[in-house]
Amino acid sequence: MRYPIAIEPGDDKHAWGVVVPDLPGCFSAGDTLDEAITNATEAMTLWIESVLDAGGDIPKPGDIAVHRANPEFDGWIWALAEVDPALLEDQVERVNITLPRRVLLRLDAKAKAAGESRSGFIAHLALMA
Repeated sequence: MRYPIAIEPGDDKHAWGVVVPDLPGCFSAGDTLDEAITNATEAMTLWIESVLDAGGDIPKPGDIAVHRANPEFDGWIWALAEVDPALLEDQVERVNITLPRRVLLRLDAKAKAAGESRSGFIAHLALMA
């Protein structure tokens, strides 16, 4: 999925600023144009993960031409930044992992103490990292 990003040009003393108009509050920057775009993609991923983890909905990308018409972005450069569509999927997928038995015993004990299943506990740990 590709989102339009507005890039405020930088110079020798100022970073390149990036705003993602379709993701309220999602912004980034970089010392170069390439770095700004790369950092924007990372910011978008974190923004989406945070909203999904909080139970929110992710807005669809808007039309870049509509955003360009916004006077707030006059003189800014426009690009499209890609977010992996798999990031938006909450479909459950069965996986097989291999762990030493002693680690598995610890994992199960911690999951039980937390009142969670093994899978739920692993997912919880991954989301907290």
